[in-house]
Amino acid sequence: MAGDALSDLLKTVRLTGATFFDIAAQDPWAVCSPAPASILPGADHLISYHVLTAGRCFARIIGKEAILVEAGEVVVFTKSDPHIMSSTPDLGADPPTADVLEIAAASQTPFPINYVKDGSLSARLVCGYLACDALPFNPLLEALPPVIKAGDVKGHGGWLGLFIKLAVSEVAEKRAGSETVLTKLSELMFVDVLRRYVESLPPQQTGWLAGLRDPHLGRALALIHDRPAHSWTLEALAKESALSRTVLAERFTRLVGMPPMHYLAKWRMQIASELLSAGNSNVANIAAEIGYESEAAFSRAFKKMIGVPPSAWRLGIRAASGSASEASETGGELADKQR
Repeated sequence: MAGDALSDLLKTVRLTGATFFDIAAQDPWAVCSPAPASILPGADHLISYHVLTAGRCFARIIGKEAILVEAGEVVVFTKSDPHIMSSTPDLGADPPTADVLEIAAASQTPFPINYVKDGSLSARLVCGYLACDALPFNPLLEALPPVIKAGDVKGHGGWLGLFIKLAVSEVAEKRAGSETVLTKLSELMFVDVLRRYVESLPPQQTGWLAGLRDPHLGRALALIHDRPAHSWTLEALAKESALSRTVLAERFTRLVGMPPMHYLAKWRMQIASELLSAGNSNVANIAAEIGYESEAAFSRAFKKMIGVPPSAWRLGIRAASGSASEASETGGELADKQR
C-alpha cells in the first residue's frame, strides 16, 4: 500500500478530536449516540468510535443488524449514522440530554457515565469522536463502509492493544491534559484501524483504498498528492507509474471511480479549500500553489467545481446541496482549465 497518499490525505482533511466519554455499564444497558452537531458544532463530518475495555456488548446502526464487540476491540462508525451500543442486540435508548453534553464538552477529562447501580460491572467503554473535513473532496470517507470493527480480543496486542491500555490509564488517573492525550491517541488508533481494513480488503474490491493498495495506482496517487501543482498529463503520470496511458486510465477509473485528471483537479481544489479556510494566503498565491497561472482561471474553476467562489468559501459559505453538479465533468474538461 502506498502510505504517502494516505498520510497526505489525513493531513489535508485535518482530523481533530472532540468530547470523550467513559462509560461503565451493568446489564441491561443501552446508550444512543448524540447528534453530531451537539458534539462538535460546525464540523464537516464526525467519526465516532467505541473501545470496549471490559466485558462484551453489541453495536448497531439504528435499523441495521447488530455487531458483537468483545473486550479489546474497537468499533468505528464512519458516516455519522445514529447508532446504539447495548448489552443485547435489540435494546433501544435515547440520546444523551443537552445538559449532559454541555457539561461533557466543558470537561477537561473524559466525562464519566455510570450505568452500574447495585451489581457488578458488565462492560466498560471509552467513546470518542474525530471531526474531519468532508468537503469539498474526501475520497477516504467515500471509500469507507459505515462500520469497521478491529482489534485483538485474545491478547490485546499491537497498537490497538496499546491504545486500550493507555486510554484506560488516562481515564482512570484523570490527569491534566487527558483530553489532549486521548485526542492524539485517537488519531493514531484511527490510522491503525484504516491500515487493518485496507489489508483485509478482498482482491476484487474497488474504491480509493483499493487503489492505494495497487502498487502502480498507489504510485500515481502519491505523485498527485505530493506534486499537485505539477503540469501533469496522463502520459507523464502513466510513465512515472510504470503503466501505459490506456492501462492507467482504465485501472484508475475502475478502482478509484474517476479518471486520473479528474482526480487531480478535485485534489487541487481540496488543497485550495484548506488554504482558503486557514486564511494565511491570498487567492493569487493559492492559485499558483496548486498549478494555476492566473487567479482568474483558478477562481472560475473553483466556482465551477465547488459551487461558490473562493472568497465565499473563505468566509465559510458553502454551496447548497446539488448546486456544484459541475464537479462531475470529465477529467479532460477539468484539465483544460489548468495552465
